[in-house]
Amino acid sequence: MGASIRIRKNDTVEVITGNEKGKRGKVMRVLGEKNRAVVEKVNLAKRHRKADQASQGGIIDMEMPLHLSNLGLVCGKCDRAVRVGHKRLEDKSKVRCCKRCGEVLDA
Repeated sequence: MGASIRIRKNDTVEVITGNEKGKRGKVMRVLGEKNRAVVEKVNLAKRHRKADQASQGGIIDMEMPLHLSNLGLVCGKCDRAVRVGHKRLEDKSKVRCCKRCGEVLDA
């Protein structure tokens, strides 16, 4: 894999290129081996589901994975998709930070 994954589960991201450009959502799942992420209410596809005892069948909308290069992490201070850097705090912990304003992105 090589490159570090800068997007994690529950991050708010914005799609920066492709058919879904401009849409924002929360990351539901990160597929690290494939460098992809599933974002809530973004990149929807119709899937046919067969009914079983637990759920009803029919045509459902399902979120499909997007490549991580097409997503930008949204900075709370800038309120836009930004590049992500890393820095060390005084207590030697490594955190993600906004390359634009320097805001720490980890909660």
